[in-house]
Amino acid sequence: MRKEEFYVLNSLYNGSIGRAGCTYDVEETKALNDTNIYNKLVKTGYIEKESGSLTKTGLEALEPYRVNNAVILAAGASTRFIPLSLEQPKGLFEVKGERLIERQIKQLQDAGIKNITVVLGYKKEMFYYLEDKYGVKFIINDSFNIKNNIESLYLARKELKNTYICVSDSYYIENPFNQFEYHTFYSGYYGKETTDEVYARADGFGKITRIAKDNKIDGYVLMGHSFWRKEFSEAFINQVEAVRESGVYNNCYWEILVKDKLDELPDIFFKEYLPGNIFEFDYFDELRKFDSQYLGHTHSEIIRNIKLVFRCDEEDIIDFRNVSEGMTNTSFIFKIDGIDYIYRHPGDGTESIINRRNEKKSLIKAKEAGVDPTYIYADVNEGWKISIFIPEFREPDYNSFEDSKKILAVLRKLHKADITADYGMKPWEDALDMEKLLEKKDPVCFVQYEGLKNNIGQLYKMTLADGVEKCFCHGDTYKPNWMIRPDGSVILIDWEYSGYSDPGIDVGYYVVDAMYDFDKAEEFIKEYLQEDYNETTRFHYMAYVAIIAYYWFVWAMYRESCGADMGEALENWRDMAVKYAEYLLK
Repeated sequence: MRKEEFYVLNSLYNGSIGRAGCTYDVEETKALNDTNIYNKLVKTGYIEKESGSLTKTGLEALEPYRVNNAVILAAGASTRFIPLSLEQPKGLFEVKGERLIERQIKQLQDAGIKNITVVLGYKKEMFYYLEDKYGVKFIINDSFNIKNNIESLYLARKELKNTYICVSDSYYIENPFNQFEYHTFYSGYYGKETTDEVYARADGFGKITRIAKDNKIDGYVLMGHSFWRKEFSEAFINQVEAVRESGVYNNCYWEILVKDKLDELPDIFFKEYLPGNIFEFDYFDELRKFDSQYLGHTHSEIIRNIKLVFRCDEEDIIDFRNVSEGMTNTSFIFKIDGIDYIYRHPGDGTESIINRRNEKKSLIKAKEAGVDPTYIYADVNEGWKISIFIPEFREPDYNSFEDSKKILAVLRKLHKADITADYGMKPWEDALDMEKLLEKKDPVCFVQYEGLKNNIGQLYKMTLADGVEKCFCHGDTYKPNWMIRPDGSVILIDWEYSGYSDPGIDVGYYVVDAMYDFDKAEEFIKEYLQEDYNETTRFHYMAYVAIIAYYWFVWAMYRESCGADMGEALENWRDMAVKYAEYLLK
């Protein structure tokens, strides 16, 4: 059957079940306006001449093209869609009175697609109500934070047949789904503007011949749903299995694998829709343009927080930009009255290890001391914070001793400031407390580290009575928390781990993150201590390199137990703790 003939028969089938076709489908619209195709189908017995309805023969001709099911990808965290995505998955956003994923499920079901599987990951529990409401099935992708949607499709491989592949945040003006589909395709529209989307080139038959990102000229924009015939589904999974162990596509969308393997996969075609039917909202400002309710009332607690701090209207808060997720929290930039600010959203599990009330006290003290002038507001109950955004700065270079002198001058100023507090890091004791939290989840998780733990405990005891006095400390002095501005001034930000503590914490952690060898560490410590440098103080600060490395190693294990991916940082902290402890205890 020719494609144009299929479109006519499919349209008649939709009409027979009370569904109109999608007027935005370019090829279907052309086929329905071609009387020659219609007349030919009448002559071949697929269409009843008198009534114009589909005959039994026509229905049988459609059967090989039946869609088996749909898989909706909903595992991602949608980090570009901050701040709303910090509170709920994008598929659950309400757009013009309907939740995105619910609208799509209903459109699939209206088209006769009752077998629907949703792949979940980020905040998965918020989707569970869909099972009772719509009868959908779930697959859980627990690797959503370290792998992209290729992993979701692999986990759903048993569901991939003649299957619609959908994303939970698509919005279709008209229902694009059908009970029957002619061939494997990716939907989209012809665009003349440069976008962030994936583009395709197609030959005269509509077969995609090239896929590219960041197109600079007009072309076919890939957007919305895809349909895979069984042979394409099987070939795709074979390609995934061939590269899955290597991890080369872990951070890629599935379209990138198709782009790279286009010549090795069965043909995939471009299905063109007129612009204005398919929407994907990658950024909050795009949604505001589409649905005016998001200008005045977003139902977002984060937006409400900002609004109350600055006493402004929601539409005054604009230009949201994501900041790469930190080890502890997630942050984003926004603008009010031409000034950029940064909002810190607390990470999951941090409420167990960070006292936000103490952090706020430290932020105020640091601002008064002239060490961190960026502080605007912090909420002690929920853990969020607003600061002035500093656009022009650089981080210190661990290999530059001149940069070391700059940041050490700030540390000396902080440590000599007349600031006291009734709280502060106790890295050895705090590590033991986190170990207990971990052992509740896995009682044997620390067995292999008993030797290291004993060495760190021994070093800690050796520093207790050596005369080094506590002072007000930052607690987290790795280079991303330092800002060296063009005028040479230095700012130290992020005070979650601050308080009245041992100054070895601040000096030692910079050494740890820089992964200095022993000679460089001694040079760094000597520059900090200056006239106070002697064998006793040298040992104290070198010991704290091991102690604070151990603290962050245990902290990293705890964060991973909460679902974070600490990557090589965990291993680096462990290795530095082992290296310095063994060196000092010889």
